[in-house]
Amino acid sequence: MENLLDLIREQDMTTRLTLIDGFVAVFLSFILSVIITQVYKLTYKGNRYSQSYVHTVIIMSVVVALVMIVIGNNIAAAFGLVGAFSIIRFRSAMSDPKDIAFIFFGMATGIACGLGFYLLPIVFTFSLCVLIYFLYAINFGKSDGENRRMKITVPENLQYDGVFDDIFEKYMRSHSLTQVQTTNLGTMIRLEYDVVMKEGVRDKDIMDAVRERNSNMDISINYAETGY
Repeated sequence: MENLLDLIREQDMTTRLTLIDGFVAVFLSFILSVIITQVYKLTYKGNRYSQSYVHTVIIMSVVVALVMIVIGNNIAAAFGLVGAFSIIRFRSAMSDPKDIAFIFFGMATGIACGLGFYLLPIVFTFSLCVLIYFLYAINFGKSDGENRRMKITVPENLQYDGVFDDIFEKYMRSHSLTQVQTTNLGTMIRLEYDVVMKEGVRDKDIMDAVRERNSNMDISINYAETGY
């Protein structure tokens, strides 16, 4: 009887410790993921910012921390988790490749918190956040020119091969014809180019030059389709 009471007390103490550890892990993963998403907001340069994505990073970090607490050293449960995650699919495409990195950043923080390495995720989070902001502040990796998507409409009878090459060489670092499409019931042709503008070149300068060759038809320069 006395052994049974000792076992109950020991089990009760273990449960309390598990609950305390779980609360600390979940709370810490939440705080760190909030810091991560704040850095994401500060460094995001696109025009498709999503509040739900920010919430997703926080939720995934907390959920992963909780899952790691439940799994512990149970190998069978770990394989079961892998099987469960394998059926999950992203329903929306990431607008920026960096979004995927922040997802993994949050998950890694959650894993470390769930395993009880509390100091490691704190140091890891602050170090990586400083690094991310530093790369953002110095604009590291920026192209020398400005990426654009250019669409030019020309008459159906115009021999468009190379007709704009001298203009592109004057105003652009590089250009590539990506699509040719008929429009307006086949009476016109739309040409799409991926271009890299030279420094200091204005859109109007290029459009004025092209307009002299395409019979003053539609010209558009798109900023959003080429990335951020």
